[in-house]
Amino acid sequence: MRKLLVIVFIMLVSSLGAFASKMPDEIVDYINKTVPNTDIRFDGVVILPDNTIYLPLYPSLFSDIKKLKIKESIPANKDLSQKPDVIIFNNDFVLLKVIIKENGYKTVLHMTTPPLQVRTGLLPQDMLVPSGLILPENLKGIIGNLNIDVKKEDIIKLNIKESFEEFLSEYDKVGTQSLIPELKNKVVYITTNYSKNIQVLEPAKASPMYSLAQKSIPINAIPVRKGKFLLVTSYERPYLDVVSVADSRFIKQISLGTNPEEIVVDEDNNKAYVTAPKASVIFVIDLKTMSIMQKIRVNGYCEKFLLAGNKIFYSDKMKGELWAIETDNGYALKNIGRFPNISAIAFANNKVYISSRTKSRIAVVDYDSLGLDGEYTISSKPSGMILYDDILYVLCAQDNLIQKIDATDGHYMDKIKLTENGFSPRISRIEDSSMAVVSDVKANKYSIVDLAKGRLIKTYTVNVPVKDVQITNKIKLFE
Repeated sequence: MRKLLVIVFIMLVSSLGAFASKMPDEIVDYINKTVPNTDIRFDGVVILPDNTIYLPLYPSLFSDIKKLKIKESIPANKDLSQKPDVIIFNNDFVLLKVIIKENGYKTVLHMTTPPLQVRTGLLPQDMLVPSGLILPENLKGIIGNLNIDVKKEDIIKLNIKESFEEFLSEYDKVGTQSLIPELKNKVVYITTNYSKNIQVLEPAKASPMYSLAQKSIPINAIPVRKGKFLLVTSYERPYLDVVSVADSRFIKQISLGTNPEEIVVDEDNNKAYVTAPKASVIFVIDLKTMSIMQKIRVNGYCEKFLLAGNKIFYSDKMKGELWAIETDNGYALKNIGRFPNISAIAFANNKVYISSRTKSRIAVVDYDSLGLDGEYTISSKPSGMILYDDILYVLCAQDNLIQKIDATDGHYMDKIKLTENGFSPRISRIEDSSMAVVSDVKANKYSIVDLAKGRLIKTYTVNVPVKDVQITNKIKLFE
């Protein structure tokens, strides 16, 4: 009989590990209602807006209940908004608050006699253990197969001196630069062609605060989930790395089996699309679970990636063909046509705008008929485009300027001059704003452009080489 019970317990624990991070819907509803804007991370960890962390404990068997309520809390008679140390629900699900001690290590409440639901619960077996967590001895049973002793190399945050970024000393120190209101409570991520590390800067500061060590030189490092995570693709790595910004750690490594490159994000639908050009594949990533949802087979070597509403556009580097993928039509492929040296793509009002790097022109194609609606002549080496309120902003790298074109009739409106003697190959939107950021790889600068007003707001000089600049919300760190 005893042997049978042991086998049953092992089976229960094993089955729980498979769905450990799928939190019950009633618990999710309670958390969202009690403390809005709480982040329920894909591994089950609960992070309140003030960065208070709760670890979930799953019972071996949920109690059958008619309505969820708090059965017990420590201290007594508290709900989640009052941040008690322990919450036990009547379905036997438990939340344990992470406590930070004076010497910096993390733990949970030490209970001389822990309640039965705490002693018999189990942490999610795919959970990222908070760095430095030390559990009381009488709670060791909740660990399961987790390794609570976090290795030092899991932490990827490096002080600049520790990261030994030699290129920092090659540039003159920059004086004080004023912070514009649009960048308040923002953070700047810069990738370079010279370092495996992602440089993290405060806006208006020239030198990085710290860097995030990567496994290889990044190709793309894109913030998601309002800046809480970074999705990173790197050279010669068949993985999509997920970095948790708050605790500066790799939280997940998604194995793709082929080398990924470009990333576009659909925050509204909690999806990211990642290209794997050599395999002619685009991966669909679920941003809630940070896992692969689907693999889309495409034609050719996909680059110049663009997400526009329910359509994805890419260029086949080998054949110079432009393709569209209709995300609301079973990811059906549509050939838009062949165009010389495609450098950027934009889409609005059922029109596709395609720039040619060598021809210095933009072709306008009707999406339905595939007929040519017109052509615009522009400055040399167009490298990026953004459509905003029927104005096409075209970044022209050779002359280091942005041309404004009225997308309704194609007439030239104005130009925005960027830095002298610079070379700016990339322009990207700043999330939840009318702003765009332009990176200058030659002058080691980035510029902020107001797309609504059509003007340059500010240019900042940095002490690091610049390949790409991403600006997103500043996240409070777990120190």
